[in-house]
Amino acid sequence: MPEDRERRKERFSKKMMEILNAGAVNLALAIGYRTGLLDAMDGLDTPLSSAEIAAAAGLHERYAREWLGVMAAAGIVELTEGEGETERFLLPGAHGDLLTRRAGEANLGVYTQEIPLLTQCAMEAVVDGFHTGSGVGYERYPKFQAFMTQLADAKHRRMLISTFLPSVDGGRLVKQLQQGIRVCDVGCGEGVGLLLMAEAFPNSRFTGIDLFAEPVEEARRRARRMALHNVEILRQDASELDADEALRESFDYVTAFDAIHDQTRPRQALAGVWSILKPGGRFSMVDIAADSRTARNLDHPMGAFLYTVSLMHCLPVGLVEGGEGLGMMWGRQKATALLQEAGFSDVKVSEIPEDPFNLHFFCTRR
Repeated sequence: MPEDRERRKERFSKKMMEILNAGAVNLALAIGYRTGLLDAMDGLDTPLSSAEIAAAAGLHERYAREWLGVMAAAGIVELTEGEGETERFLLPGAHGDLLTRRAGEANLGVYTQEIPLLTQCAMEAVVDGFHTGSGVGYERYPKFQAFMTQLADAKHRRMLISTFLPSVDGGRLVKQLQQGIRVCDVGCGEGVGLLLMAEAFPNSRFTGIDLFAEPVEEARRRARRMALHNVEILRQDASELDADEALRESFDYVTAFDAIHDQTRPRQALAGVWSILKPGGRFSMVDIAADSRTARNLDHPMGAFLYTVSLMHCLPVGLVEGGEGLGMMWGRQKATALLQEAGFSDVKVSEIPEDPFNLHFFCTRR
């Protein structure tokens, strides 16, 4: 018998209250992470007063007390009542294992900053886009871009040389990098991944490509500071690579780390990657681990979060100037189809060690 409307409404009312509370707690967690309150409480065995916690973090007590109210109501911290009316708060160690800077790969606290930053940067522009269909340019996202650059840089430093590259092509790639090959990183940003590779493999030559002037200049400054002479960084639109005769069939290996789904013309960008590879050259595209069909992402543990990030950033930047607007959740099937359309007949898709968010799409130019 179908569930009656009133019972369904009651159940959904409870779900809405959970959603409203979760959104509020995410914002408060982002503040606690950014201000250092979570780190100040981490590792403490004894509950402390709001005054003691504020002093440990170097912050104003009244703000800290209100924040602690959010954390206690949400079950993030434990609240005990001391002598008199003094309330004391403790961050359980198991919670700190997931929320603080010491958490390393398990750190989920850092991601609480994404939605507040995107709201600050682009909510009004995205709402306008619902009416006009227009994209939202990167210039609206400076704080979010800086944050995402920090995340990507940290991941590269932890994983690129020690974990990811040794996993490519059964370890054969690393041997060739040691001997000396030409490598291009498409969408290199400020160049951390590119420069890590250049430093680790001095016999190889590395070219970084990015569309935007500021990250290109910063990458060049970093290369100079590191005294790397096997690096060049070009300001170049990836969708126009196939028209660049100077780069045609120049590279043995090309990388694109979470860069293709943001392209306004991703098909042309992938065709450009194919054109700059030598015959037999290989391409590593790292992109989000998702299915191309929404119905198959409903059980994704962070599906709603990732779709929201895509709605607020990846889709709008991909729609600029009439772009295709893939969005971050374009998924494995569509990614594979676009790679094949670009000329890569053999696309191998694999999970990435220590990176549950992404897949490795590995292709060879035949």
